[in-house]
Amino acid sequence: MRKLVVWNLMTLDGYFEGTKPWDLDFHMLAWGDELERYAKDLGQEGDLLIFGRKTYEGMAAYWPTAPEAPEIAAYMNGIAKIAASRTMDKAEWNNSRVVRDIVTEVRKLKEEPGKTIFVFGSAEVADTLLKAALVDEIRICLVPVVLGSGNPHFKPAAEQIPMKLLESKPLKTGAVILRYEPAKAA
Repeated sequence: MRKLVVWNLMTLDGYFEGTKPWDLDFHMLAWGDELERYAKDLGQEGDLLIFGRKTYEGMAAYWPTAPEAPEIAAYMNGIAKIAASRTMDKAEWNNSRVVRDIVTEVRKLKEEPGKTIFVFGSAEVADTLLKAALVDEIRICLVPVVLGSGNPHFKPAAEQIPMKLLESKPLKTGAVILRYEPAKAA
């Protein structure tokens, strides 16, 4: 059975982006050789990325012509990708497709052979999959900053979802990579 992992950078006060879409300047507070190596290792682990529409559109606009990190750009441009959207008709970025019912699709994909499936960014899609008990692991790079406001990574929920800490890895930048297993996936 394939594993579904949510990966994101998040501020100490819980935001994955600032008040405007793609307000991600705080990522640079965590970025360094350790996080770059971690990102490259993710590329070896996974063979499919899932994005919500907004994240997909931003990634599709950035990575095909990204000037830095050529190894990561090659991975992002080459890997299979799903854009979870009820409004998009087609996905233009290389090796991409649109899926309207992401919960049904992920249930099917997890039964197929393959490597890890990642959700990058895409807090709304991550929330939908977490509440459907399809997330096997949440990996957060906790960035040492209080942003004050922005778009929260975790959305309001009707019930608690307990997490089991699998690993914590401090970085030289002061950021910490945390790996959690949702109790519902255990």
